[in-house]
Amino acid sequence: MLEAEDLQREPESVAYATLSATQQHQRLTELATVFLRLGTIAFGGPAAHIAMMDEAVVKQRQWMSREKLLDLLGVTNLLPGPSSTELAIHIGYERAGWRGLFIAGSCFILPAMLIVWGLAALYVRYQAVPQLQWLLYGIKPVMIAIVLQALWNLGQKAAKDVPTILAGLAAVAGYFAGLNEVLLLLLLGLAVMLAKWQRHGTTTGAFLLPFSGVLSQTGGTAITTASVGWVSVFLFFLKIGCVLYGSGYVLLAFLQQDLVERNQWLTSQQLLDAVAIGQLTPGPIFTTATFIGYLLAGNAGAIAGTLGIFLPAFLLVWLVNPFVPKLRQSRWASGFLDGVNAASLGLMAGVAYTLGQTTLTDGLTVVLAVLSAVAVFRFRVNSAWLVLAGGAIGLASYILGAG
Repeated sequence: MLEAEDLQREPESVAYATLSATQQHQRLTELATVFLRLGTIAFGGPAAHIAMMDEAVVKQRQWMSREKLLDLLGVTNLLPGPSSTELAIHIGYERAGWRGLFIAGSCFILPAMLIVWGLAALYVRYQAVPQLQWLLYGIKPVMIAIVLQALWNLGQKAAKDVPTILAGLAAVAGYFAGLNEVLLLLLLGLAVMLAKWQRHGTTTGAFLLPFSGVLSQTGGTAITTASVGWVSVFLFFLKIGCVLYGSGYVLLAFLQQDLVERNQWLTSQQLLDAVAIGQLTPGPIFTTATFIGYLLAGNAGAIAGTLGIFLPAFLLVWLVNPFVPKLRQSRWASGFLDGVNAASLGLMAGVAYTLGQTTLTDGLTVVLAVLSAVAVFRFRVNSAWLVLAGGAIGLASYILGAG
């Protein structure tokens, strides 16, 4: 444990700028330690990442309230880019200003980037994806329990009244109906805002949110150079980072159209292998850009792809974060944010259900999920230990099966 244990219990109202140089350094060290660990063990996609951040930041260290985390999550879901990475960047900015923004985001991305970079080098040499499915076999059931715990904890804060409960249920229905996630968040946010306006009998004019974004893939000039250099890789992934909403499957659709069909930089098999590596490794799936960058332009391409796809997330959070408290101060904006928060958890519940369907395929995975749920709800076991145990069980199952 760090010597900064006392600082871990500071109220969130203690501003970073008012601290001494030693205390500021300790905060940055804490952020680096926490997000390096999360970036190393955070398997399971954005929903699982958010659950682990809730445990580490709110429950264990009390760096901020659960309401604050929900507000940051709601705003994050309205922005393009990797949602869990942006939440990490928000937390860093709240905790330690622009330095914390950089430290938290970079440390969350770095482990996955290095792992994917190494696997890309092996892939180029052997032209095959390492067989790591056994790892996810044991870890995914654990992540279901961790996500359910986060849904329970966050849901108690998000489900404030009838409008927010209905918004959460509508988001679940919209998820299974295949509706656009960002459009769903916006509509449900507006619905809750209007419901609260009618309940309070407010007669003031409507509050217009300062958020706008591309809700679907936009056109643009394709990079048509025959030889792919690191600059071209950077610009391509910079565009992706600026306009991409949604899951890793949406990322796959973007890359298939541009990299395979339009520019013919990769084959479909290479692209599928790249996305598979992003799913098999911890941290954000957007580190698929690291893998593709290496295939296209070597080590420089790996760095350029990573920087390009994540840079917009840092800039967007830096621009938007100061507005979050102001949104809460406005009755209109506060109602909208309540609706977005509830809808975000509804989407998260839908993802958890889908993850359960694809993960709980036999008796062992069901038992693992049940035991993990008991561990997190009854005994409050740290999620890091559960992830390690799940990976070990997956490895043991693989070895016994191979034998």
